[in-house]
Amino acid sequence: MKPLIGITVNYDIKDEIGMVTHFGTVGQQWNYIASDYVDAVVKAGGIPVLIPVYGDAEVTRSVTERLDGLLISGGNDVDPRRFGVRAKSYCGGICVPRDEQELELARYVIEETNIPVLGICRGIQVMNIAMGGTVYQDLEKEGGFEMHSAEMYPRTAVVHEVMLSEGSMLRSVLGEETIGVNSYHHQAVKETGCGFVVTGKAVEDDVIEVMELPGERFVVGVQWHPEMMVNSPEQRKIFEAFVAACKNK
Repeated sequence: MKPLIGITVNYDIKDEIGMVTHFGTVGQQWNYIASDYVDAVVKAGGIPVLIPVYGDAEVTRSVTERLDGLLISGGNDVDPRRFGVRAKSYCGGICVPRDEQELELARYVIEETNIPVLGICRGIQVMNIAMGGTVYQDLEKEGGFEMHSAEMYPRTAVVHEVMLSEGSMLRSVLGEETIGVNSYHHQAVKETGCGFVVTGKAVEDDVIEVMELPGERFVVGVQWHPEMMVNSPEQRKIFEAFVAACKNK
C-alpha cells in the first residue's frame, strides 16, 4: 500500500486567481498548490492528499488521522503576531486563515501523533513557530544577511550550498556533508522552537536551512524548495526518505 501524504495548500480570500484564469467569478476564495509538490510525492511512491483550509479544527484533525505523513508547503509569510511581535513594513503577505489552521495542525501532528513531517520553506517556519520559535521577518533588514530570494534563477538552479551536521537525519539520507540548493525566501528561522535542533546552515552566511526533531522519527524542515529540484538525485532522496518513513511509521 502506498502511503497517503497530506500536503497543505495556499489559500487566498481574493477572487483574482479565478478572474485571471476565467475559471471563477467575483467573490470566490481559492485553495491551490504548485504541481511540483504533488509530482515529488508521486515520484517518491506516495499518494498526495491536498489539505484545503477548512476553517474547522475538528475536520482538519479528522483528515490528519487518516494520513501516513504530512508535508507543510511553502507560501505566504506567517503573521509575526504568532510569535509575539508586530508585522514590519518588510514583512510579506499574510494569510490569517491559513496560519490559524497550519500552526494548530503542525503542533497537533508533532506533539500528538507519530506520523512523519516534512516542512518546506514556509513549512519549516510554520513548524518552528508552532513549537514556540521565531523567524526573521526579513533576512536583510532584520538579520543583516545577504539576499536569499534568488528569483532571477530558474527554480532548478543551485544558488548556494548548505552544510549538514554530522549525525543528522538529512546528512544520513543524502550521504553527503553539503547539498546544493535553490533559494526563494526572504525569511528564515531565528530562534528554534521547543525540541528542534538546527542541522543545516547556508555555507556562506550561516542562515538556518535545516531543522530536525532528534530521534528516529522523520520530522524535518528545509528552507529551500526540493520539490522544484526533484529530478536531482540528491533532492529526490529527501522525498524518498520521507515517503519511506511514512510507509513504515
